[in-house]
Amino acid sequence: MGAKVTKAVIPAAGLGTRMLPATKAVPKEMLPIGRKPALQWIVEECVASGIELVILITGRYKGALQDHFDVAYEVEDTLRLAEKSELLDRVTPLSEMVDVVSIRQHRALGLGHAVACAEPLIGKDESFAVLLPDDIMFGKTPAMRQLIDVYTETGLGAFSLVEVPPGSESMYGIVSGEHLGGQRYRVRSMVEKPQPKDAPSNLGIVGRYVLPGTVFDYLADTKPGRGGEIQLTDALIRLMENEGFIGQILDATRFDTGEVGGLMEANLAVAMADPVLRQRILKFLKPYLEGES
Repeated sequence: MGAKVTKAVIPAAGLGTRMLPATKAVPKEMLPIGRKPALQWIVEECVASGIELVILITGRYKGALQDHFDVAYEVEDTLRLAEKSELLDRVTPLSEMVDVVSIRQHRALGLGHAVACAEPLIGKDESFAVLLPDDIMFGKTPAMRQLIDVYTETGLGAFSLVEVPPGSESMYGIVSGEHLGGQRYRVRSMVEKPQPKDAPSNLGIVGRYVLPGTVFDYLADTKPGRGGEIQLTDALIRLMENEGFIGQILDATRFDTGEVGGLMEANLAVAMADPVLRQRILKFLKPYLEGES
């Protein structure tokens, strides 16, 4: 049985190059999905999953990420004086929902390096969650809560999986292993971004992890690879071999909001879940859809 998971790491130091020029001056994590920036959806998932401390791994020009979860006196006082209580209720809970701290990743040396930056706030004796902010996941049960439950049941590190479309294996870390029933696998091998012909399966790793604190030792021993980056997958392979790993296909819909199509799809999903916005969107789309028929 795994211990309680109360800390989460969100690596958010990337430049968002897939979304340029929108991300030239605005962090990609602050691009909106509905009324909320993408990062807020991730942090709310953390809170709903029992996380008590969120650790943002940030870079230069990313101060807006932590500012979003701070008290905004000017905004709040203006809304309070104007008696705009509905708008005030959208803003004030942000500074109270969870403790948020940030650590600066001074150089972009890969996802493994970003996760390693959180060691001073976690240590080697505590398991923790990792959520990649490009992956927005909507489900009846929060995606991270589902993965924490896997860890709690098995005591092993865990990550989320998706069935990868044929031909796109080179965009994912691909795993293979024993099917344990349902949507769960005991992972026996991992390959980072293989060519489709070399992929061991169609199961790809996507942005949710629960990792034991021992991963920091594996990260410290991981040599830089292509581009001088420290790959998280390299450390996870050794963790898998020595301690074991579980892969789980989550009951959630995933959107890659680090690229324009995924961001638009996530916005449409949020809009279609709102009865008023749904009717507005359907009315707007009707002439376009009729024109294609």
